[in-house]
Amino acid sequence: MTAKTVALDFHPLRPDLYQELHSRPFQVLPPQARVSHIAVLTTSEQRKSQFKHLQSLHRMLGQPWPEEEVTCYEQTFDNLRIRREVHLEFTAYTFTNLAPSDVEPFEETGISALPHGWLAQLEGVVVAAFHIDVSPSTEHARNEPAFMRRHFEGMRLVGSSPQEGAARVLGTFQLHSDSFGRFMVLNYTMSDSQLGRLVQRLMEIETYRLMSLLALPVAREITPALNDMDQQLATITQALADNETLDEQTILAKLTNIAAKIEAFRAHSTFRFSATKAYHQLVLTRLEELREDEVSGHLTIGEFLTRRLTPAVKTCEAVSERLEDLSKRVDRTSDMMRTRVELAIQSQNQQLLSSMDRRSQIQLMMQHTVEGFSVVAITYYLIGLLKLALDSIYEAGIIFNKTLALGIAIPATLALVYLVVRLVHHHFMRMAKRQ
Repeated sequence: MTAKTVALDFHPLRPDLYQELHSRPFQVLPPQARVSHIAVLTTSEQRKSQFKHLQSLHRMLGQPWPEEEVTCYEQTFDNLRIRREVHLEFTAYTFTNLAPSDVEPFEETGISALPHGWLAQLEGVVVAAFHIDVSPSTEHARNEPAFMRRHFEGMRLVGSSPQEGAARVLGTFQLHSDSFGRFMVLNYTMSDSQLGRLVQRLMEIETYRLMSLLALPVAREITPALNDMDQQLATITQALADNETLDEQTILAKLTNIAAKIEAFRAHSTFRFSATKAYHQLVLTRLEELREDEVSGHLTIGEFLTRRLTPAVKTCEAVSERLEDLSKRVDRTSDMMRTRVELAIQSQNQQLLSSMDRRSQIQLMMQHTVEGFSVVAITYYLIGLLKLALDSIYEAGIIFNKTLALGIAIPATLALVYLVVRLVHHHFMRMAKRQ
C-alpha cells in the first residue's frame, strides 16, 4: 500500500539538510588493508585544478570520471579505493590498497597502487600525510614489543586498545624516513564496519591535530611584538596615573600606531586561532569516541595528545585573548588621553574666555569714556554752528542778547546730545540681545 503524499510547503533546503548527515559516510574495511591519507591546504583555484587532477586519475585507470565535484567522493577500482573529501580549508585524500599481501607492514601502502607520477602532480600544500596498516592481530604481534617497534624505525610508540580492547592501535606521531607518519591497527574482534570507523577516527585525529597546530607558529611570531607593545602601553598608562607632563600629540600617535599593529595582527590571526579552537575540540571528541584502554608500557593516544597538544592550543588561545585585552587597553588609554586633551582644551578655552571678558570690560569702560568725550565734542560743534546761526540772525537786524542765548543753549544742547547718544546705545544693546 502506497503512503499518501501530504501537500505541505517544504523548505527548499530540506533535502540538503537531510543529505548533510550522510555526506561523509564511514568506510568499510576488510581485515587486511593498507591506507594512505593526505590532507592538502587548497585555495578555490587549486580545488578546481585538483578535481581535474582526480579526473585524470580515472582516465589513467581506464574508468569513467566524475563530471561534478561533491563534498565526499568515493570509488573503488579493483583493489584500489579512492576517497576525496572537501573541507573548508583543506582537501583530504584517502587511498586504500585492498589487495592481499604477505609483505611486512608499510612496505606496501595505499599509494603504492596509484599510477606512477600521478600523486606528484597534486597541487596544494600538504599538511597531513601518513600510512595506516590494518591487519588481523596475532599472538606474535600482540606480545612482542620489538615486533611492533621495528616497523616504526625504532621510534617511541604511543598506543592503546580502543573500543574496550577490540583492537590495538600503535603510532609515533612523528615523520618517518619517507616523510609520512605511520599507524598500525591490529584487529582482534572488530567487524569490517567497526574497523572502518576506527580508521576514520584515527585519520581525523591526526589531520585535525596538525591543522590545530598551524596557529602555533603565528602565536610565537607575534608574541615578542605583543610584549613590546604591552610594555609601551604600561609606560604610557603609568605616566597618566602619575599625572606627568606629557606631549599629548606624541602619545596619541604612539597609541594609534599600537592600535594599528594590533588590528593587523588580529586580521592575520583571528581565523587561524578560531580554527585551532574548533579543530582541537574535534580532536577531543574523536579521542573520546575511541574509548581507549591502556596498553602496558605505552602512553595512550588520549594521554599523549592531551599532554602535548593541549598546551600548544592553550598558547594560541592565550595569545588570542591577549590581543583582545591589548586592544581594549589601548581603547581605554586612548579615551583617557582624549579626556586629558579635552580637559586641557577646556582649561585653555576658560582662560581665553576670562581674558576676553576682561578685555570686554576694559573696552566697555573705554567705550563709556569715549561716549563722554563724544558728547562734549558733538556739543562743541553744535554750539559752534548755533553761534554762527545767532550771528547771522543778529546781523539781519534782530536785536537780542547773543551771549545770554548762547549760554542757555550750551547746557540744553549738552543734555540733548547725551540723551540721543544713550538712546542709540540702548538700541544697539537690544539688537545684540535679540540676536
